[in-house]
Amino acid sequence: MLTPTKYTVNTSLFQDACIALPEAGMKTTINQPTGDFFYDPWQLKDEYKGTVWETLYDSLPVAKGEARIIILDPGQCYQIHADIDDRYHLNILGDNSYLINLVQETMHLLSQDGIWHDMDASFLHTATNFGRTARVQLVVRKLLKKNILSNPIEVSLATSMENTNHARFLFDNTMSPWFNEANKLGFINNFTQGAVSIKFNIEQDKLESFKRMLPEEFKIL
Repeated sequence: MLTPTKYTVNTSLFQDACIALPEAGMKTTINQPTGDFFYDPWQLKDEYKGTVWETLYDSLPVAKGEARIIILDPGQCYQIHADIDDRYHLNILGDNSYLINLVQETMHLLSQDGIWHDMDASFLHTATNFGRTARVQLVVRKLLKKNILSNPIEVSLATSMENTNHARFLFDNTMSPWFNEANKLGFINNFTQGAVSIKFNIEQDKLESFKRMLPEEFKIL
């Protein structure tokens, strides 16, 4: 679930990064889209250029999706979820913090080793901070593949749930693992996600398997 990459950064920069943490909250996006949210590369915002965050950002020399500074306070964790897009993680601060694979029931200790890690987000997972200091990470979304489909069908989904937070929770726990694998295997494209709707293209011969996986709270329009 969490694999070290060949990309590294000098850990001496972490102290400067902690001094320069933004005041915007627990999740701060430091770059901006140049086109499609999921498929086109993002670029660093002007206010972070010339700062330690630009140095850390550029230490991952790949086309990047959304990049966020994410802070998790001591004693906190995230709800169970999966993600359609995999992530790159750089651990900047924290002690006794873990990424937990809830499918394989494995825990990954997060250390400040200066290594960018590749995270397979198709697994249901959470992150937790059992320590006494905040956990600080720079997390970068991987861009989705621009798959070429031979016989595509456009699908639009909507939910009957009035509570959008509950709908998002259900989507992340039942459908995100499927979408993550479908993207990697090359049979979906043009995925877009709104507040209460989802659209994407799928190979026609995969549509029935998708319907069997679909929770009853979501309907194909």
